[in-house]
Amino acid sequence: MSEKTEVKNKKLKDIFSKDLFKGEVKFMEPMKNHTSLRIGGPADVFVVPQDLPSLMNIKKNLKNRRIPFFPIGGGTNILVKDGGIEGMVISSKFFRRIEIFSKNEAYVNLNVESGTPLQRLVNFSKEQGYSGVEGLTGIPGTVGGAICGNAGAFGYEIKDVLIAVEIIGDKGKTEKVKAEKIDFGYRNSSISSEQLISSAEIRLRRDTRERVSAKTDDFLKIKRERQPLWEPSAGCVFKNPPGTSAGKLIEEAGCKGMRTGDVEVSNIHTNFFINIGNAKASDFITLMETVAQKVEEISGIVLVPEIKIVGRDEVQN
Repeated sequence: MSEKTEVKNKKLKDIFSKDLFKGEVKFMEPMKNHTSLRIGGPADVFVVPQDLPSLMNIKKNLKNRRIPFFPIGGGTNILVKDGGIEGMVISSKFFRRIEIFSKNEAYVNLNVESGTPLQRLVNFSKEQGYSGVEGLTGIPGTVGGAICGNAGAFGYEIKDVLIAVEIIGDKGKTEKVKAEKIDFGYRNSSISSEQLISSAEIRLRRDTRERVSAKTDDFLKIKRERQPLWEPSAGCVFKNPPGTSAGKLIEEAGCKGMRTGDVEVSNIHTNFFINIGNAKASDFITLMETVAQKVEEISGIVLVPEIKIVGRDEVQN
């Protein structure tokens, strides 16, 4: 480790006094251990706060010291470059609670912490007979990440059940933002990576367990038949252009099974790129560029990435 890196890490260590922080701290932590693609260089610092006060204090200190940070949930739908991430990566792993705080004959309002796996919310709703997120079954990642990317499938989007989010501001204080104040688009939102979501208020319709369960199971069956859910991937690589699907365009361009290094275009769903060994981010990006070029040559359509590419090209010493 260089002298410069040691000085930088010492500066970051000062944030983690016993009075202000409870949780886990790791330095130069490989991000491949925390992404669904199993790709990614080291984060300068990787922290897992155990409670809200710790998260709030981290946010305040990072702003004051002008240290960059990147929030991470399940590590899905992102590609971390081989040089890793500068500053601090903040994991929401310990924020997993689902609580019912109000309900009537028609609806139930839930408070869901940002690190809650999206499939835990789907299964909870299925078991309780709450309708509104059936189409989100099989989508990996956390509720916080799903909100930032407006996750959706089968005509369902998480924005449709969202009432409000609690965001931690630069001063380390929480702020409640109503859903109508957030701009949602196709697989995106106006929530930036510099904002930390701590929890969300979600409203679901009360229904029967049988109906909700049947819908959820039907959607999951379709997804398992069409997508390589068991393989290390980041989900869909490109957004679907209007009127067609990225997967269809990629297949028509002859890219099924195409490979660069240990990254391969899936034979099951061509908009999924699979890590078949020890893939590098640089190979993934090269394959993205090659596929996009071939699609444009054949169809004239320019594919837009859905996957978020973050980090630096090389580790800084």
